Amino acid sequence: MNTASRRGIGLSLLLTLAAAAQALTFAPGPLPDGALALVQVLTLAVLARATLRSAGPRQALLRGWWYATVYFSIGLYWLYVSMHDYGDLSAPLAAGGVLILSAFLALFPGAACALARRLLADPTQAPWRAMLIWAAAWTLFEWLRATVLTGFPWLNIGYAQVDSPIAGWAPILGVHGMAFVAAAAAAALAGLWPSRGSGRPTRGALIALALALVLALLGWPLRHIAWSQPVGRPLNARLVQGNVPQSDKFNPALIRQGLQRHFELAGLPPAHGEPAPDVIILPETVLPVFQDQLPPQVWNGWRDVAARQHAAIIMGVPLHTIEASGRARYTNSAIGLNADTPLDALLRGRTEQRYDKRHLVPWGEYVPPGFHWFIRMLNIPLGDFDRGAERQKPFAIAGQELALNICYEDLFGPALLPALQPMDGEPGATVLVNISNLGWFGDTWALRQHLQIGRVRTLETARPMITATNTGITAAIDAHGRVVSRLAPHTIGVLAVTVQGMRGLTPYARLGDLPIVLIVAAILLAAAACAWRRQRSAP
Repeated sequence: MNTASRRGIGLSLLLTLAAAAQALTFAPGPLPDGALALVQVLTLAVLARATLRSAGPRQALLRGWWYATVYFSIGLYWLYVSMHDYGDLSAPLAAGGVLILSAFLALFPGAACALARRLLADPTQAPWRAMLIWAAAWTLFEWLRATVLTGFPWLNIGYAQVDSPIAGWAPILGVHGMAFVAAAAAAALAGLWPSRGSGRPTRGALIALALALVLALLGWPLRHIAWSQPVGRPLNARLVQGNVPQSDKFNPALIRQGLQRHFELAGLPPAHGEPAPDVIILPETVLPVFQDQLPPQVWNGWRDVAARQHAAIIMGVPLHTIEASGRARYTNSAIGLNADTPLDALLRGRTEQRYDKRHLVPWGEYVPPGFHWFIRMLNIPLGDFDRGAERQKPFAIAGQELALNICYEDLFGPALLPALQPMDGEPGATVLVNISNLGWFGDTWALRQHLQIGRVRTLETARPMITATNTGITAAIDAHGRVVSRLAPHTIGVLAVTVQGMRGLTPYARLGDLPIVLIVAAILLAAAACAWRRQRSAP
């Protein structure tokens, strides 16, 4: 084996190991939370070095694609659990599904690496320029991955930076701005890696590192800006975690047992020293059948719980409603009710407080054209819903305005922003509420990754978020991204939390992803113009 072959094998092994470590950085466990940000930047620096010093765009594409395929396959391994353990798909098909999805998602980072290499005639010259171009290309394709074909932005590198100074950029540029700064730091570190025959980093590489440090550390004072202010009295909430196994949740013989468990948890008297709840929040599809399939006594039972507790109740329930045109409509929804909610409104799915999930999960909640054959292979109930409206009215409870989102909708930061805006004389939301059923993913990294994602949403919006989940993680996150209270996953219990609603709009809440998209577009267009001039002036 010649020297070039040995180097190629060594680089491939290094990329694989770095990608595997990158997959561990998106939530605490097994790595401690204090290590996530640093490990993420260091392991991404391996890819930045490999692609910026590649022979050309094609080689950069292949290296970036392989690296990303590895970290997506490991970081999203829990999809195997949902498809095989709960969807009854055979092990080979479930494993193949994870690998195919990972290979597809990896095209975005691969394309980012290829674009950066294409725009850099010689990455060793002006390392600060290479740093900015590589970071801009990476961020552009992270944004595209969150947008194209409804988007799947899980494992955005910004989520690894929640506890670092970089998180200060979240209220201004969102998670993609955090990704830009993290990618810039990785590229700057890659520039410090001396070439063969060179003993130390160049002056340009040190300048690039200094610029990256300034960008990262600037987030520290930004994080201490008060982007929102308290409004109204704090809200006392009870979050219910029923921990109904996914294998039991939709079993007709066990539905009554699951309902009874949630009745009992919602109806518990407050513990000693605990304030009475203003609102009781239950998880997504806590009622696992359509509302009109339940007998009236079930709904009367929930109204009785609300009356005894003197509280509102928010719960996830699939709704079957009939439009004025006579068309049947099926939605994955959250409804609010109290002791005075009319029984007829509950049976018809026409409660005054209602939220219909808008961002549906492909193959899980809606079927893309031509893929019904795949859904028939899976045992997924309630799998083809209609979408909710873009702007839906928050739930007004105890002087606070609660904006609901369901399951993985909180991955999409821009989708949460309309509820924050005042509209038609109504105030914007003061508290974010996520209800989920992560029972599909067992006791896997998905639960901790999802909580990490929620923390970024609170930083972007300067709003607290409370999450009520079936199997975990049920938690309260304050407006600064700190988890202030949580239940252990896969336990039965209730979490009493007091949440202070906040009002005021961060720059990100006002403009969404537009500023960071314009920044990366300007960098890449300027780089493309320089590359075009070089080509024209070449002999």
